[in-house]
Amino acid sequence: MSKTATLGPEAQFRAFLAEGKFMIQRAKDSGRYVFYPRVAVPGTGETGLDWVEASGDGVVYSTTVVRNRPEKGGDYNVALIDLAEGPRMMSRVVDVEPTAVKIGMKVRARVAALDGQPQVLFTPL
Repeated sequence: MSKTATLGPEAQFRAFLAEGKFMIQRAKDSGRYVFYPRVAVPGTGETGLDWVEASGDGVVYSTTVVRNRPEKGGDYNVALIDLAEGPRMMSRVVDVEPTAVKIGMKVRARVAALDGQPQVLFTPL
């Protein structure tokens, strides 16, 4: 049994991020992908969930710009991303001006540090 298997779903997700891996869960029986990490599939209660590497492909579903003083890091965006596997997640699109992020924009995930912690961030394709 791996070290991450003894952790709860949130801790497992964070441990994978610390290894530089963007992993999501997939139900063994239905094949449905699940994000945010959990112990059961919403709506069905299915508990047989495996961790699989996400493709990293996504599309911006919605976005907003958070205004911040330059000395506090400046403006940034918060976006909802529809993953190619189906789930939707909240993240940021980086390497582009926050106001340039548009609904329908194709993006690709990467694991990078944000505020000293590994996070899933997206870059435009």
